[in-house]
Amino acid sequence: MRLNTSTILSILAMALVGCAVWQAELFLGDYEIYIVKLIFINAILALSLNLIYGFTGLFSLGHAGFIAVGAYVSALCILPAEQKEMMWILEPMMWPFSELFTPFWASVLAGGFVATIFAFFIAVPVLRLGDDYLGIATLGFAEIIRVLIVNATPITNGSLGIKGIPSHATLLICYGWVLFTLIVLARLVFSNYGNVLRCIRDNEIAASVMGINVFWNKVISFCVGAFFAGVGGALLGSHLSTIDPKMFNFLLTFNVLMFVVAGGLGSLTGSLLGATVITILLEWLRAIEEPMDIFGFFEIPGIPGMRMVVFSLVLLGIILFRREGIMGTRELTWKRIGAFLRRHKA
Repeated sequence: MRLNTSTILSILAMALVGCAVWQAELFLGDYEIYIVKLIFINAILALSLNLIYGFTGLFSLGHAGFIAVGAYVSALCILPAEQKEMMWILEPMMWPFSELFTPFWASVLAGGFVATIFAFFIAVPVLRLGDDYLGIATLGFAEIIRVLIVNATPITNGSLGIKGIPSHATLLICYGWVLFTLIVLARLVFSNYGNVLRCIRDNEIAASVMGINVFWNKVISFCVGAFFAGVGGALLGSHLSTIDPKMFNFLLTFNVLMFVVAGGLGSLTGSLLGATVITILLEWLRAIEEPMDIFGFFEIPGIPGMRMVVFSLVLLGIILFRREGIMGTRELTWKRIGAFLRRHKA
């Protein structure tokens, strides 16, 4: 990698943000830290889906299944044996899972690799489909994974879920995994392989005529995206400290899809911005559902469900007036920032 001006500026920016994140716990409250960690995790999930949908053109609705696999595998790896023995009350935990214990970083990687294995077995029969049929098929496989989690009681504790997961996903660790995801995907999509994925997205027939193995390149893209979805799921489980099968339904996939669409399909920067804006918006709109005291004179009752109504109206506005998302297919580069500053100064 050449150390040109843009690369040096990017390294400095990542280091400065890392220093700010390192010191954030000194001047941020618990709730603010919770939101920032959630933004980092959602950014990983958005980047992983953008590789599959935005860059390769695969309309996948099965992301929640890969997130669930990553969360459960990581939880099984970092829970102590004594806690597993106490928690599995319906059926005893199956060996060797009852004795399994790894460091957190190894559990995150394990969650990503197991999600990749699931993705491969899903991709081989499904990726020969296209468009809406692919979305329906991947949604069905995500539901199959969720049902397997519910019924594999000796491994997953069934519908009771897993509680008391160690909170190893600190702010700095989440930021580190976001950087890892961003760097790997940036090196991937801005290489010749990224051009191959865009060619497949734009016209599969033309890509096939040019000698590109369309099917296996789709499989690789799908598996890489699933790996980082598993990584995000592992961090999410440790962040929330509690997981259960009901968390990983279609609504989770829909939320991740909204991060990608709002930010811009085919834009890594857009995924980061979309995850940040929508996560903050969803948390800020929670105030609508809670009673509000007006100057101490009277109280406005909260409206349950109004948060999603307002959120849906915001998304409708994005679709009508900014259909390509915040960034479209563009990336926020140092050259663009410099040009904007020069225009503003002039």
